[in-house]
Amino acid sequence: MYRAARTPRFGTPAAWAEILGGYPQTEPLEGASTADVVIIGAGFAGLSAARRLTQFDPALKITVLDALRIGEGSAGRNSGFMIDLPHDLASDDYAGTGDDRALIGLNRQAIAFATGAVAEYQINPAYADPAGKVNGAATDAGDAHNRSYAAHLHGLGEPSEMLDAQAMREMTGSTHYRSGLYTPGTLMLQPAGYVQGIADGLRRAGVRIAEQSPVVRFEKAGGDWKVTTPAAQITAPRLVLATNGHLESFGIARGKLIQLFLYASMTPELKQEHLSALGGADRWGITPSDPMGTTMRRIDGAQGGNRIITRTCATVHPDMQAAPRAMRRAASVHKRKFAERFPTLKDIEMQYAWAGHLCLTLNSVSVTTDIEDGVTAACVQNGLGTARGTLTGIAAAEITLGKTSDITAYFEAEAAPKPLPPQPFATWGANAYLRWKEHRAGAE
Repeated sequence: MYRAARTPRFGTPAAWAEILGGYPQTEPLEGASTADVVIIGAGFAGLSAARRLTQFDPALKITVLDALRIGEGSAGRNSGFMIDLPHDLASDDYAGTGDDRALIGLNRQAIAFATGAVAEYQINPAYADPAGKVNGAATDAGDAHNRSYAAHLHGLGEPSEMLDAQAMREMTGSTHYRSGLYTPGTLMLQPAGYVQGIADGLRRAGVRIAEQSPVVRFEKAGGDWKVTTPAAQITAPRLVLATNGHLESFGIARGKLIQLFLYASMTPELKQEHLSALGGADRWGITPSDPMGTTMRRIDGAQGGNRIITRTCATVHPDMQAAPRAMRRAASVHKRKFAERFPTLKDIEMQYAWAGHLCLTLNSVSVTTDIEDGVTAACVQNGLGTARGTLTGIAAAEITLGKTSDITAYFEAEAAPKPLPPQPFATWGANAYLRWKEHRAGAE
């Protein structure tokens, strides 16, 4: 038996879903039922696994369970960048240390899978915009990081374009950035709209998706697995655990997963006088040249209103709950970072502030493999959840059905996650290191 020590919950709103008008009516799982495959978790990994299973066998009886509403969890709390290129958050300039060409190829399979889902399920194309992204640099050090990364990309045969301060101002309306590095392959998501659209498409294809149905345990029952929620039990021969960091809640990979939280804020819908004062393009996305810097996005009405999103600050919480004081500190930092970039808008109060839960390992590996006979994990995206989560979901579906591909080969070749130092030293050390990295990123 695997019993959940905790189930997902957040103390802050999921802004990406809120700006779309909240959540449609749904019913939790009730009573007793059966399925061919039960998927626990309805984020990028779980929904991708469900779609991949239907591609192999549309007749499969699939049930997807989630503790929250679709788009309320971590899948709806990111910045919406589905990135094709190396994006190593532990580096100074994102350049990877492994086989970057292979990883780029896999990431592009994830992006193709996502755009295929948008077309198949008739999802609003504004929710998956192939706009590319910019690494913004505010300092000489940031500009040097961009040039180093551009050289790395050139060596891989990948295109990029350096932008000067004028080009950055024309795009963002801000004089904060001295340069930028544009790369064309990133898919810019409205993440809640995207995952809700996939869930709707899967429902139309016959997949059962039960929200507000937290799994409290799963256990062997003869040749099957019995999954229990507060109001139901469902039995299936095969399970997919698409729970990311909550894999550890079931006692799996205990002491090996880093439970990380990132923080973001979003403006109210900007008024016409704000838009006129700001200028710039209607949509853009900037990742910082220093991975511990500040991510910024501007979205438009088609994505939930003319708004600007600020994301920075990171903390580790082994109990998988962001501390209120960490949220308050992050909101204060966001206000300052926003004002530095957009002084004409500095008096605007943020409408939303939230935390998002990520999961990493010390050696940057996922846990995408069989846990037991009939139980496959699609977990641990190392802060790259939109693309890596999609890939882990695809891989788990293929492993579940005994299929092989270059995606399954990639995850099967990964090492096991390394153990963390003992607590509480692991958390103290991680948070001190993150605060130092944040300080070092400075104006970035």
